[in-house]
Amino acid sequence: MGYTALYRKFRPDDLTDVKGQEHIVTTLTNQLKNDRVGHAYLFCGTRGTGKTSVAKILARAVNCQEPVDGSPCNQCETCREILSGTSMNVIEIDAASNNGVDNIREIRDEVAYRPAKGRYKVYIIDEVHMLSAGAFNALLKTLEEPPSYVIFILATTEAHKIPVTILSRCQRYDFRRITIDVIAGRLAQLLEAEGVQAEEKAVRYIAKAADGSMRDALSLLDRCIAFYLGEALTYDKVMDVLGAVDADVFSALLRRVVDGDVTGSIRILEEMIRRGKEMGQFVNDLIWYMRNLLLVMTSQQKEEIIDVSSQTLALLEEESKMISPEILMRYIRVFSELSNKIRYESQKRVLVEIALIKLCRPAMETDLGSVLDRIRVLERQMEERPSPVYVPPAAPAKEPQEGEDVAGADPEAGGTPSPPRAEPEDLKKVMGQWGQIIAETDGRLKQMLLRSVPKYSLKDDTKAPVLYVEFQDYLAKPYVEGTEGKERLEALIAEKIGRSVQVEMLMSGSSQQGQLAELSVDDIIKKEIHMDVEIEDRAGG
Repeated sequence: MGYTALYRKFRPDDLTDVKGQEHIVTTLTNQLKNDRVGHAYLFCGTRGTGKTSVAKILARAVNCQEPVDGSPCNQCETCREILSGTSMNVIEIDAASNNGVDNIREIRDEVAYRPAKGRYKVYIIDEVHMLSAGAFNALLKTLEEPPSYVIFILATTEAHKIPVTILSRCQRYDFRRITIDVIAGRLAQLLEAEGVQAEEKAVRYIAKAADGSMRDALSLLDRCIAFYLGEALTYDKVMDVLGAVDADVFSALLRRVVDGDVTGSIRILEEMIRRGKEMGQFVNDLIWYMRNLLLVMTSQQKEEIIDVSSQTLALLEEESKMISPEILMRYIRVFSELSNKIRYESQKRVLVEIALIKLCRPAMETDLGSVLDRIRVLERQMEERPSPVYVPPAAPAKEPQEGEDVAGADPEAGGTPSPPRAEPEDLKKVMGQWGQIIAETDGRLKQMLLRSVPKYSLKDDTKAPVLYVEFQDYLAKPYVEGTEGKERLEALIAEKIGRSVQVEMLMSGSSQQGQLAELSVDDIIKKEIHMDVEIEDRAGG
């Protein structure tokens, strides 16, 4: 006998062997145990989720001479005939090629005859949504009131195309996509039965590539075993057979895109094409990589929902500080639109290159996502510009008195003068350059400052201006409790305005927040210098 494909060789023989569809298995088992079998079933779901397999198991179970807990024994004469395809009681019809009225009329004529063996005649109509409107109408009456010895099992991947009149006459069961864990566990069992060694990482990648379909997973596994026949399956070998790309390549590509490096991005794509990678798979895997990155940026329990290696997770953690979630969602949107188009196009490479150029050059688009990306590019360019260095004015030489330090000098630092203390008027300069000051920071501090509210007050004892930074995000709590962010901000303000301003950081809603008087900078200046001040028009100036 010739070779049998894995998905046929390991097709489930009873309900307990069906994986990932426990809600359906439990219901059908209870019906079979209590002899409450319906006359018409509709099995819906994506490809490879077990619709046809469950239909065949149900056909054997209702005719089995010695059922075991609702499942067929697969040993009696009736079960063996159905398994071999020689039984006259189970009729399988492919509605894709038998979708006319005449085909359904033949069924109506046949149901008048009782089964020669067993209790039921079972009609399994696969891809039932392909029937014509006339064929559906011809099936209606028979489906509503069939003889007591007839059962119809309809299977489809597109339930929305079936008329409501048909749906209302059937018990509907929706087959779910099978999870990666369930598929990987099943593949591990089959590999052990076949005597093939495989890395767990390789098995999980095949399970992920199957996209919820057990049959697709078995077909992909069959390809990998055949290519490396007699060898152990490694992650690299599976990636090579399936035309997939490793996470390191996606990491390098995403970093080129964030930097706006069109040439570097195209070179990485060129290398993938030269190595024979399939463009459709490349786009889908890149979307999945960006999805994982988005979860790293937004989820607190990312280890529980992201199935990647520790090395890949480290890359994602590093890249999460390079880009904002809004920009990343634009990347995902562009490539998701590409994924829908690329399967039908002949120039797939050109489409992928255009998508990469769109990401690197957001000025080419005018939607909101691209505008945010353009702002990010401008902010990065501002950060890369050299900052002005504060040079204190030369102080006139003065002979220090006995026991007195030089004013404004730090004895331990060798007498280097510090910036003079800021006056209330300098708060206006800080407000005017607040955006530039934030741009000089980086990492998590910059993200927190972008969502902060600057407030102002004065120390009653010294009349020294104090800048209060009120954070709105609880993730900024380490900066409130520590001194690193405070010292960094004070140094930047000194560089910008040439004067030192005391900085205090607090969380929104704290008790200290309620003690702050919400006065504008101009009001503070008026209050402290006790004279009318001519306020400059910011809109005009």
